[in-house]
Amino acid sequence: MTDSSGRGETAEERARFERLFRENVAYVIHTLRRLGVREADLEDVAHEVFLVVHRKWADYDPSRPLKPWLFGIAMRCGAAQRRRASVRRELPTDPQAHTALQRVGTPADSPELAERRALVHRALEFVHESRRPVLILHDLDGVSMPDIVAELGIPLNTGYSRLRLARAEMRETLKALSGGELP
Repeated sequence: MTDSSGRGETAEERARFERLFRENVAYVIHTLRRLGVREADLEDVAHEVFLVVHRKWADYDPSRPLKPWLFGIAMRCGAAQRRRASVRRELPTDPQAHTALQRVGTPADSPELAERRALVHRALEFVHESRRPVLILHDLDGVSMPDIVAELGIPLNTGYSRLRLARAEMRETLKALSGGELP
């Protein structure tokens, strides 16, 4: 393997990257799912994320938290996947088929937990795309707002405003979905 400078990777660099992959692949897949990437595309998009991570690893500032950096890359890869024409044509129009795609959890999930997770994933789809990353990073991943705005490149007050609006959208959507009506 060669890095962006064209030189070969050392065994230590390869091992470090493999460890980074193993420790974070589940987080990246979970993040992509929250961002609305179709279940059928999760593995491919996750691999794209780690290709970008590998390419940009030299640019990563280790004094900053890793997960917001990974989230930013996952967010951009997921958005690119959704923009592709082939994906837009393949999206299911049958609401039951769409719901089936969202009912994926881990094997250890109880049916109730899997149902709640599916409801949250479904509700996240109705949060505006510009606000969804702030909500996921802050409320679901527990990342601090200064780290979020640094990764997303937005002003601090914009971050808090997006969080407030996203929470309101999420509440309205969860209320509607729990009542059986879509917003």
